[in-house]
Amino acid sequence: MAKIGKRLQDIYKGADRQKLHALTEAVAQVKANAKAKFDETIEVALNLNVDARKADQLVRGVTELPHGTGRTVRVCVVAKGPKADEATKAGADLVGAEDIVDQIQAGKIDFDKMIATPDMMGVIGRVARVLGPRGLMPNPKLGSVTMDVAAAVKSAKAGQIEFRTDKAGILHVPAGKASFDEAKLVENIKAFFNVVEKSRPSGVKGTFIKKMAVSSTQGAGLKIDIASVRD
Repeated sequence: MAKIGKRLQDIYKGADRQKLHALTEAVAQVKANAKAKFDETIEVALNLNVDARKADQLVRGVTELPHGTGRTVRVCVVAKGPKADEATKAGADLVGAEDIVDQIQAGKIDFDKMIATPDMMGVIGRVARVLGPRGLMPNPKLGSVTMDVAAAVKSAKAGQIEFRTDKAGILHVPAGKASFDEAKLVENIKAFFNVVEKSRPSGVKGTFIKKMAVSSTQGAGLKIDIASVRD
């Protein structure tokens, strides 16, 4: 079993991990305990009352946080001609077509998000088995297969996040950095929470969002009183 360092021991001792915290209280505490040598990410986890085995209960979507994530996103655009030029002008980090697919097949994936025009999906299909498991495969439902590549690039750069329930019905996303003001973190978290609530599958009965927690990259997670998020 891995040994827990003194810093983490102190954090765990000072955190009541069973109590339901008000969102503002939890954010303040998590932020105060984020004392690693780097700017830790503040993360949110939602445990949903869904059966992840059923396709009609998959909760998936994309949204932009009001204050971004604080993360630098490397965007790759697969397009040709004027659309490639449009992507470059919009700030894409990597733009190309078959050459990008060749790089991926060679094991080089130097980007965090891929955007593509519809006509290039046949080409990208050759590396779908590589991109899919990494969550990088462009998807029209998430706005990453589009003719408006400039808008898609700008959204990705501005702090757009994708979310999808895992096999246990849990959503886990970044909500900003520890260096963010508490108010901005709270606004980001509430914005994400509201988007998820509106994504409730019609087949779900009873309570939709069962549990919620906030943590930092190297900190303890704190349970959230969901009623405080709706205030």
